[in-house]
Amino acid sequence: MGEGNLRIEDEEEIISAITHALCSILDKELRKTSLARLLCSSYSAVEKIIDIDRDELLRQNSSAYAQALNIAVRGLHRMGALFSHLAMSITSGLIDDDTISVLFGIFWPLLEKLTQSSHMENTSLSTAACRSLSSAIHSCGQHFQILLPKILECLSMNFLLYQRHDCFLRTAANMIEEFGHKEEYSVVCVRTIETFSSAASLSNLNSSYTCDQEPDLIEAYANFTSAFIRCCPKEAIVASRSLLELSFQKAAICSTAMHQGAALVAISYMSCFFDASLTDVLESPECPSDESRGAVLVQILARCGEGLMFNVFYALLGVSALSRVHKSATMLQKLAALCSLCERTMWKGILCWDSLCGWLQTTVSSLSSEYLRQGEAELIIPLWLKVLQDAASDYLHSRTGDNCRNHPGYMQGKGGRTLKRVIRDFAESHRNVPTPYIDSRWSCRQQLS
Repeated sequence: MGEGNLRIEDEEEIISAITHALCSILDKELRKTSLARLLCSSYSAVEKIIDIDRDELLRQNSSAYAQALNIAVRGLHRMGALFSHLAMSITSGLIDDDTISVLFGIFWPLLEKLTQSSHMENTSLSTAACRSLSSAIHSCGQHFQILLPKILECLSMNFLLYQRHDCFLRTAANMIEEFGHKEEYSVVCVRTIETFSSAASLSNLNSSYTCDQEPDLIEAYANFTSAFIRCCPKEAIVASRSLLELSFQKAAICSTAMHQGAALVAISYMSCFFDASLTDVLESPECPSDESRGAVLVQILARCGEGLMFNVFYALLGVSALSRVHKSATMLQKLAALCSLCERTMWKGILCWDSLCGWLQTTVSSLSSEYLRQGEAELIIPLWLKVLQDAASDYLHSRTGDNCRNHPGYMQGKGGRTLKRVIRDFAESHRNVPTPYIDSRWSCRQQLS
């Protein structure tokens, strides 16, 4: 393997097989030293690339440097494979904490030096480093916990330096999912989302065109912000309300992208908003203070609802629309359920059924004749309101009482299926209209001419 003649995937399989065999050793001391030796076998490959920073002549030799990079990438993949397999052994009780401590002590100092080096500019190297770090986090979770502030700062600062490297966002999302729920880390989580949000590459995601150019970045950003909403304490959510509102607006715009993956992940992120909001309103029907997660999210939805409805309609126009039908229908069912639920509770002052009616009427009336046939607008509004109301009732029924045990997370009941059919019919009948270009100016109501 040291000669690099095998595919990276083959090397990973070999390391996984060796790790599996070593984990079955009954003698704890022998098992620990054997796993440490296996990890160290990849150590020198990564260490060499770090040493290049102290050897300017080697750095200037492009051939030697490229070879060193390739060897380091392979070494990182092998380390990641070891930790990935180790996670399964830990779950089954085959690996003790002392062994994990030893492996952690070997791995982290090396990776810390690497992430602070200029070599992270290389996409393959940074991706491999982040992947191995994510695998190690899942295996050595409690050991990485105290390093959360340092690691998140390292990831966010590297992202500012190399803003096309979405691996930093993905690894930060893994850290948030693992440790973000701890209140003592609220401040560092807020600082991380602030740093990420300040990056020009994310600020520029303000049109369907730019979203088409950066699908991987959109997916990583959506995964990070979803993890932030799901896992961080309410203090972090409250402190980040303006950034979360901005992320929701960007997601609404990205949902209109021609790139199927970018559009679908944006819709999924907005659904995450509705999931969290519905959970909080169901748990606390009395309207809480502004310092709760639910209040922050529902207020964001109330302010962004009109822009959301506008972008949903435009996402359902053109040749790419059919791929978005299911996720759009699921999201709209949750939106309708949230508005219907708030209507019956003390949340009505923030969001209500009339809010949804107003957004739908405003959006449909703003669509030009280029997109709707004559008289179609007058038919859409009552039809959609009826199916949205039925879908909302079915969804809420599935989330209350004993029904919540069987809540599968997809289109609920006859009303939900009817909503999906109506949305599919709309998309199919508007496949041949020109695909609109959407930018941040259309995130709120605009008259098209």
